Amino acid sequence: MSASVPAPRASSARLVTILVPAGFVLAYFVARLGLEKVEPGSTAALLLALFPVPAFGLLILAYTRAVRSMDELARRIHLEALALAFPLALLVAFTAGLLDLAGFPGAGNWDLPRLWPLLLLPYWLGLARAQRRYA
Repeated sequence: MSASVPAPRASSARLVTILVPAGFVLAYFVARLGLEKVEPGSTAALLLALFPVPAFGLLILAYTRAVRSMDELARRIHLEALALAFPLALLVAFTAGLLDLAGFPGAGNWDLPRLWPLLLLPYWLGLARAQRRYA
């Protein structure tokens, strides 16, 4: 067996880290597109709004398992990334909420359904920063 061929466990872990998040993103966009076509407040709208929740639960489970399988350094790197990302995500969420209450809803521009991808950026930045720090 060649050293360049990844172990089956490593390749399946990579597959999970790609497929599970992709499944959530797909479920989210199916829900978003579906919500634009149904009547607000209907049973169909409720079901579509909740459609991505199980996929996100699976994402949390997969991510938790991945972190548990990491060594101490990798765990520390991810912890530092989360230590940056969590407060910044809260800052974005509460600022958008307060702006909405203040009469600046941001509909179509920076409302919460459109801001969630930005909540990933602080984690990725923190991850890059911590990886560079420990390299």
